[in-house]
Amino acid sequence: MTHRRLGIWTAALLLAAVSAVVGCRLADTDGVTPVPQLLAFLPWLLAPTGLGLALALLVRWWPGTVWAAVVVGLLAWFITPYGTGSEPDGRVLATLEVLTSNVEFGRATGALVAAVRREEPDVVFVEECEYRCSAALRQTLAGQYPYRRSVEGAGSTGSVILSRFPLRAAPAVPATMGMPGAVADVHGHAVRLQLAHPMPPLPGQLGAWRRELGALRDFAAARGTEPTVLAGDFNASQDHAAFRALLDTGLRDAARLAGSGRTPTWPARTAPVIGAQIDHVLVSAAFSARDARFLDLADTDHRALLVDITLHGPG
Repeated sequence: MTHRRLGIWTAALLLAAVSAVVGCRLADTDGVTPVPQLLAFLPWLLAPTGLGLALALLVRWWPGTVWAAVVVGLLAWFITPYGTGSEPDGRVLATLEVLTSNVEFGRATGALVAAVRREEPDVVFVEECEYRCSAALRQTLAGQYPYRRSVEGAGSTGSVILSRFPLRAAPAVPATMGMPGAVADVHGHAVRLQLAHPMPPLPGQLGAWRRELGALRDFAAARGTEPTVLAGDFNASQDHAAFRALLDTGLRDAARLAGSGRTPTWPARTAPVIGAQIDHVLVSAAFSARDARFLDLADTDHRALLVDITLHGPG
């Protein structure tokens, strides 16, 4: 009897912890610490749920078995990539390759330069590019990327957009860390570029995280029909309500469109086995996407994301 009681209590604790996170996902809220942090790893909550189910079956705790089965079903439902939208059917106007990379306080600058020279993307979004990183990119890549917009800063606050296409100034989205913007002339077509790097959802910083993701949502909601690429380190996955609100404006995740909507980008040390996709390239409805690739760079805790996108004209 003692072993059965212990099994029931252990299973109940596991299922209660997972149910709190799943309940917030069901209620379309990010909740409070530690829920936002755990939501980033929602698919891996199948492990403690499975353990709870096994214990419930082992000790013949039938209410717990039903409880665990319901939680497994909800997790399976939510793991499905979020976001809808059909492929644009207008004629092809331009194709471009976009890369986004968080270089972790500039430490991975050298690895990024090597990757950019190898892959030759058309537009590069760089987060956590502090003063030395920004100077190094200017010195080593100016010939390939003559156009740039940046927010200069120390530590994690600096950010840079590099482009083969001519750029004109556009307002930055205000945030703790730099989020520069630009309008690119892509073979005669104006494309709004915006770098994303809101604060991470650390305990004590959830207000700033929500506020800055909200500012990105406001930007996306106000863009109208302008072709738009919003890319960077969002510090959020599709399991966060604040990020889904961004997608609900009509932007679509290019990695999801390319069939890689759940491939982890952080932390690089455990990805792709365990992790969360928090680095994204979001595109407006005028774009299709294919061939999303995730690059492992030395000296950063993020994987870079490289994706081919195609701009279409009106259908």
